[in-house]
Amino acid sequence: MISADLVLGSPQKKPAALTRAQTIEAERRLSELGYWTGPVDGRLDEGTTSALIAFQKWEGREITGKLTRQELEAIRNGVAPNPRDPGYEHVEVDVDRQVLMLVNEEGAVRVLPVSTGSDKPFKDQGQMSVAYTPRGRFVVYDKTYGWENGDLGSVYYANYISGGVAIHGYLTVPTTPASHGCIRIPMFAAREVSRLLPVGTIVLVYDKVSFVSAKDWIKNPKLKDAALANGALQ
Repeated sequence: MISADLVLGSPQKKPAALTRAQTIEAERRLSELGYWTGPVDGRLDEGTTSALIAFQKWEGREITGKLTRQELEAIRNGVAPNPRDPGYEHVEVDVDRQVLMLVNEEGAVRVLPVSTGSDKPFKDQGQMSVAYTPRGRFVVYDKTYGWENGDLGSVYYANYISGGVAIHGYLTVPTTPASHGCIRIPMFAAREVSRLLPVGTIVLVYDKVSFVSAKDWIKNPKLKDAALANGALQ
């Protein structure tokens, strides 16, 4: 008699769950590399999952958001992300990798996953537009606090960088571009990101073919002041 297992295939074993100690190790290592984990407490909460997704995006791994033994080993061997334009305090949004980096003067980073513009057409107040996140160098020129309701939905702690485009918290942050042009970040970090992005913060948004440094703004602050004034007029 032929075994049912031979006909149907042996049932696949689920990967063994990580221990709390292993989860804490993963969180601690992700935090050391610069990924924004939230508390290092051994809980697979939004912060841990967000950090893991950002790690998977940066490393070009399959984006699962699942902490397995294989991912733990990859995290152990990971290296810290490098900003594109080090040497001064600013924010970078890598559209290709779909991550945001808060960069300090020493080049250390805090990394979050984002979802940028989907590049799909949409209608806003009767006008057709394209869900595009502009590339270039910008300055945070306006902010809102808490929830802000708009025609395209509600945003949380918005930091405006160009027209109606802002870095803001949102209830859903897919692993792929899905916004109307804004830069969505996870809700758990939105308030703290707002605190770290005062008006005047430099934001670089780039992809593999489009990059502009803002180091000349650092050398000549009047150039940044002009950009800030221009943003305030939008």
